Amino acid sequence: MAGKLSPDKIFQIGFGYWASKTLLTAIELGLFTQLAKGPLDAAGIRQRFEFHPRGTADFLDTLVALGFLARKGTKYANTPETGLFLDRAKPSYVGGILEMCSRRLYKFWNDLPEALRTGKPQNEAKTGGGNPFDVIYKDEAGLRNFLSAMTGLSSGAGIAMAKKFPWKKYRSFVDVGCAQGAVPVQLALAHKHLRGAGYDLPVVAPIFNDYVRSFKLENRVTFTPGDFFKDALPGADVIIMGHILHDWNLEEKKMLIGKVFQALPKGGAFIAHEAIIDDRRSKNAFGLLMSLNMLIETPGGFDYTGADCRGWLKEAGFRRSSVVPLVGPDSMVIGIK
Repeated sequence: MAGKLSPDKIFQIGFGYWASKTLLTAIELGLFTQLAKGPLDAAGIRQRFEFHPRGTADFLDTLVALGFLARKGTKYANTPETGLFLDRAKPSYVGGILEMCSRRLYKFWNDLPEALRTGKPQNEAKTGGGNPFDVIYKDEAGLRNFLSAMTGLSSGAGIAMAKKFPWKKYRSFVDVGCAQGAVPVQLALAHKHLRGAGYDLPVVAPIFNDYVRSFKLENRVTFTPGDFFKDALPGADVIIMGHILHDWNLEEKKMLIGKVFQALPKGGAFIAHEAIIDDRRSKNAFGLLMSLNMLIETPGGFDYTGADCRGWLKEAGFRRSSVVPLVGPDSMVIGIK
């Protein structure tokens, strides 16, 4: 029996941070954005990024071996995937969330053992920084980086949501906690009859509006300022919360769902989308890892199963609900009032 067993998977995961940090470093430095302008040899890359000669070839060839760069002769180029998704100049860029992983989350995860022992956040809160959102939102550069990260996390889900929800039955929507506006933009691009709004703190408005204007959708997608803890939610046929509920504890989750129910008309729909954990809590590893990330990042946040969310929706008064897979680890829980 022992001869048939292998430690390969153990080593693959255990050493996984080597590959992860190599990719994250390339994204943070802008390597894929630079190579989108044209292939370069090692000397050209070394000069452009001021690398030391010792590590350059190993760094680049590791990215080739991992499948993130292509090497043609002596020159390095993006693969089709990295050229599409990791070039900052393209609207398909998803690297914002990975830049945040490299700059912030990577070092905080080093304190996972302490988080498991104490149940307390391991981010800026440890050094008196307070709520991580207060830290992120306090300056425009940090806020833009965070909102770009949320675009990387939500764009694929928005595209899938546009296809998998019966939008022909509805005329309006509001995305609560809209960030840069990735989901409203994807819905408006796919359905010309829809009019939508993004709802977030007032400081988000110029960043949201810039993003929407870049798609020429400002006539159908607008911004509504507000604080979903302090204010009533704006009404619409469909209210969306993406990567919002998992930030908060159970009492706060139920409060937000109750606010959604009050704001919806009869027959209106609520969509909660994020890395919904499978009901047996054994398959969606990313959703479970995201919940550990909420342990590290928030005082009480956690990710949840579809059954959990459907129970909260029923308790709030929604007459029916369902779980629909979106893309990758993400699903949406739909509640109908």
